[in-house]
Amino acid sequence: MLRQKNEAGFHHLYDNYSGALYGVILRIVQSKEYTEEIIQDVFVKIWNSIHQYDAAKGRFYTWMINIARNTAIDYLKSKSFQNQLKNQPIPDFVYENAELSTTNNSDFIGFSKVLESLESDKQELIDLAYYQGFTQSEISEKLNMPLGTVKTKMRNALMKLKDLLKDFQ
Repeated sequence: MLRQKNEAGFHHLYDNYSGALYGVILRIVQSKEYTEEIIQDVFVKIWNSIHQYDAAKGRFYTWMINIARNTAIDYLKSKSFQNQLKNQPIPDFVYENAELSTTNNSDFIGFSKVLESLESDKQELIDLAYYQGFTQSEISEKLNMPLGTVKTKMRNALMKLKDLLKDFQ
């Protein structure tokens, strides 16, 4: 239905996945205003690139989360976003961040319970990469760990997470 660009398929996609993708994006950008802007871009990207999805390479949901995550990270790194932050009045910026830090927006799909099952070092890697938007190179620098070690540990963390998620299906 989606590959044929059927409007009903798009509505089904949005109705069933917008909440989860919104949560992923909000966790990265930490702003409801920016998240609402990004979620629109994410669904346009999914709609326009649906022909690129390959079920043999992974689950549809995982594919969409990666699009959402990458779009959010790209947005944070964009010059226009960086300029908006620089031009924002300090009191408003502080107020927004204080409000967000007291709001529990980290668990839109019950994922935090699954993450708690991982060892703390694996949790940290997942948090840095998927919630804070760090690249593996940035994680390597932040944790003062060789890039190869970060890649290996990240792969192990994702494999463990995949095993844990099998129980939740």
